[in-house]
Amino acid sequence: MNKEELFGVLKKYAVVPVIAIDSVEAALPLADALAEGGLPVAEITFRTAAAGEVIAKINKERPNVILGAGTILSLENLRQAKQAGARFGVSPGLNPEIVAEANRLELPFIPGVLTPSEIEKALSLGAKIQKFFPSEASGGLAMVKALAGPYGHTGVKFVPTGGVSPSNLEEYLGSDAVICVGGTWIATKEAIAGKKWDVIRDNCRKAMEIVKKVRG
Repeated sequence: MNKEELFGVLKKYAVVPVIAIDSVEAALPLADALAEGGLPVAEITFRTAAAGEVIAKINKERPNVILGAGTILSLENLRQAKQAGARFGVSPGLNPEIVAEANRLELPFIPGVLTPSEIEKALSLGAKIQKFFPSEASGGLAMVKALAGPYGHTGVKFVPTGGVSPSNLEEYLGSDAVICVGGTWIATKEAIAGKKWDVIRDNCRKAMEIVKKVRG
C-alpha cells in the first residue's frame, strides 16, 4: 500500500481504532468485530508483546482488515511491523531516523507532532499525514485549526488522537484539516479481555454512522 492508497483508506473510514491487545488468540475475533462493524482498519500498538504476532495473524487470515502498527518507538519496532505485514506505521512523536527508515522500507508512516517546528520537520521528511497527539490535552480542534492556518497549503493533514470520543467526533471530522482521528474507545483493553465482540462491533457501527452523517 503506497501513501496515496493509505490516504484514501484513512479518508474513507475517518476513524482508526487504536488498539492495545495482549492476546494473540483474540486477534481474529477482534478483526471480525471490526469488519462486521464496517470499520476494517486499525492501529495495533506496540505497547504489548503480542502486537507483532497479532498483526501477522490478522494480515494472513483476514487480509481485508487494514492494519497499521502504532507506538513505533525504535527501528526494531519498525522492522517488526514491516515484517508482520503492517500496511502503515504510527508514532506518538517525531523521530527523523525512524521516518527515514520507514521511507526506505516503503512503509507509509504517520509521525506524531504538536508544534509548528515538528510539523515543518515532518514535512521535510515527506510526511504529509501527521498524528496530532495528545490532541485534547493540547488544545484539541482549536489547536489543529490554528496549526492548519499556516500549513494547510502544504497539503498536510492531521490525525488527532488522544481524548477523541463519540462526544466530539463529529466536531473533529467536520474540519478539512483532519483526514481521520485515532480512537481508543472503539476496542478497549477491557472489551477485548472480556471478549465483548458485540460491543466492539457496535462501537464501530456508531462511529461509522457519525462519519456518514458528517462526510456523506
